[in-house]
Amino acid sequence: MSEHAIEFLRGWIGEKVHCQSSQARIDKQAETLARECAAKAAEVGIPLEDIQEEVGDIQELIASRLEEAAEADEQQQAPKAAE
Repeated sequence: MSEHAIEFLRGWIGEKVHCQSSQARIDKQAETLARECAAKAAEVGIPLEDIQEEVGDIQELIASRLEEAAEADEQQQAPKAAE
């Protein structure tokens, strides 16, 4: 994948991927965001195939990032609840 495509994907995910609380919501959000990402990549001249060649299924990648964000949020909330 080109450096331009890598930079685009990192920036886009950082901007769009935020914590979700349930797996069903994560799956739905990942599907929506994957479509948005593909459309935005096309707008800036990056073929989806270039991204998928490097990272595989974009929806799975986004779902993984959403799950990580949810876990991080839960870990941050746990110490507050214990206080």
